[in-house]
Amino acid sequence: MSNATGKDSTVALHSVSVAGIVVREDGRVLAIRRADNGTWEPPGGVLELDEQPEAGAVREVFEETGIRVSVERLTGVYKNMSRGVVALVFRCRPIDGEERTSAESTAVEWLTPEEVEKWMSEVYAVRVLDALDTSAPHVRAHDGRHWLEEA
Repeated sequence: MSNATGKDSTVALHSVSVAGIVVREDGRVLAIRRADNGTWEPPGGVLELDEQPEAGAVREVFEETGIRVSVERLTGVYKNMSRGVVALVFRCRPIDGEERTSAESTAVEWLTPEEVEKWMSEVYAVRVLDALDTSAPHVRAHDGRHWLEEA
């Protein structure tokens, strides 16, 4: 069905995910090695329908790492254009807890920014590095592997 602009007016469904970029005082960042595919990523996951974004980030970080966090600020909005997933990424600071793995993670490590660039894929490394940046939140789109040029 087309609307007055000639574009398809069917409703597009998007999934919303959240991630917490947890930064220690020494500048190291909390990361997990995912159990399902072995890749290194910041902790995060799908936002529950009745959940506030910040609360979802806090929940996901704790579930996947055992670390309780406080959200400091939104650092980026990222869209995977091929999958229709919008990710809200928050910079967090650790409050307490002990690092532990979960059903979703096989390793939990505190990485330097250099290790983030080396160990994480481009689409996750940029999210972490954006969270370390003090400028305004970033808005970016990718195809699942690489960042797309800004419109």
